[in-house]
Amino acid sequence: MADVGFPGQHTTTTTVTSSTTVQTNIRFDPLYIRTIPGILKVVQVVCSLLGFICIQFSWLNNASKGSYFSWISMVAFWFTGILLGFYLFHIVEKFYKIPWLKIEFVFCSLWTLLYVIAAILAVTVRDKPHSAAAFFGFVATAAYAMDAFVKWRAVRAGGLAQGTRVVSKQTTSAVNTPPPREGY
Repeated sequence: MADVGFPGQHTTTTTVTSSTTVQTNIRFDPLYIRTIPGILKVVQVVCSLLGFICIQFSWLNNASKGSYFSWISMVAFWFTGILLGFYLFHIVEKFYKIPWLKIEFVFCSLWTLLYVIAAILAVTVRDKPHSAAAFFGFVATAAYAMDAFVKWRAVRAGGLAQGTRVVSKQTTSAVNTPPPREGY
């Protein structure tokens, strides 16, 4: 005797479509600064610059710890500042085939680690400019960590750095049951 609840044959068809919409013209968009990634980039750039300036006011700025902090903060300042400009002028959207989110995720993850090391080293120097630089270093560390998390989530979701990607999924199911048997 066949179970009534189970069909004899089950067919499922799944169709996934994806469309990417980008504008490839270069234009200035100041609204990017009001988004979470934009705010994080501004914080990163400002903290990197202020930390660098603080280190330069120390009489120990050429010592190894000060040089390391200066190097980390300047690479962060220039890389993040250039990326901020790319986002403000939609250059990232123009070159949407470049994996911007993955590049930023790797950079933000690496700079989170390097900045926390630089800030800890700056704390160990007993002068006020290094202490101030360490504060900005820890704030930059937090901003880079948050940005790395945001980028990680976007990469996992298959998102674009700028522009929109619409993914639609359509599932069709068909159930075929055999005809009932005679005599039961």
